[in-house]
Amino acid sequence: MNIIKKIHSCCIAYGALVFCIISPCHLLADKFKAVTTFTVIADMARNVAGDAAIVESITKAGAEIHGYSPTPRDLVKAQDADLILWNGLNLELWFDQFFSNLSSVPSVTLTEGIDPIDIRDGEYAGKPNPHAWMSLDSSLIYVDNIRNGFIKYDPVNAEAYDRNAEAYKRQIRDTILPLKSAILAVPKEKRWLVSCEGAFSYLVRDFQMNELYLWPINAGAQGTPKQVKRVIDSVEKYNIPAVFCESTVSQAPAQQISRETGAAYGGVLYVDSLTKADGPVPTYLDLLKVTSETIVAGLSQ
Repeated sequence: MNIIKKIHSCCIAYGALVFCIISPCHLLADKFKAVTTFTVIADMARNVAGDAAIVESITKAGAEIHGYSPTPRDLVKAQDADLILWNGLNLELWFDQFFSNLSSVPSVTLTEGIDPIDIRDGEYAGKPNPHAWMSLDSSLIYVDNIRNGFIKYDPVNAEAYDRNAEAYKRQIRDTILPLKSAILAVPKEKRWLVSCEGAFSYLVRDFQMNELYLWPINAGAQGTPKQVKRVIDSVEKYNIPAVFCESTVSQAPAQQISRETGAAYGGVLYVDSLTKADGPVPTYLDLLKVTSETIVAGLSQ
């Protein structure tokens, strides 16, 4: 009898263990799933989703997103989604062809309703600068569009999405406004942002800075002798104190300009991608803080 009881107890324990292991999988399978095109908007979406939805990014941390080449695994991930979130404004040049294989999955363009800044020069002149998430006002529109997309396609969790979105917008405001004050404290004649890609037009506008870059967008030519000479001439003409470069491209052209002009190399700026969890910018708010603080430190030299 004791043996039978022990066997019975073991069976109950084993069944409970299996239930504990399997149940979370069922819960995850039942959750609404959104897939984004890159890590910055994935983090935004996770903040809006909270515990109500799963959010995954097609591109990985540190990836260059303009000319990304999707893999078959990316396609499988997206086909399993309930919603695709993408930036638009010609950021994901690969997306239209990719999305043509996802006719049954709805999508939301997160820059819908944003007043874009046009690219000034190069082969993409006149087209919208896609990096609108670097603006306070625009970033709040991103959050609203994410929330509205979630509510439209997963209305059962509408209250949670709305509550999370409003809380996250407060966090964004609380993060950006002190950073703007710190940059405005830099003397106006030093308030230049020299970067590799022209990815900071929205931040430059909002923070009342002057902008200079090597190339307008990563999808075009990068670091040509003509581009380097033009920036060198301007750095010397305006006595610009520092130059910077983005994390997803080669730092070599900016470092060359630093050597040839005597301007400081201010360091790496983050814009197109977050880092892994143990890196300096695992979240969008971290990206804003680290990038702005790097700019202030560089211009204060």
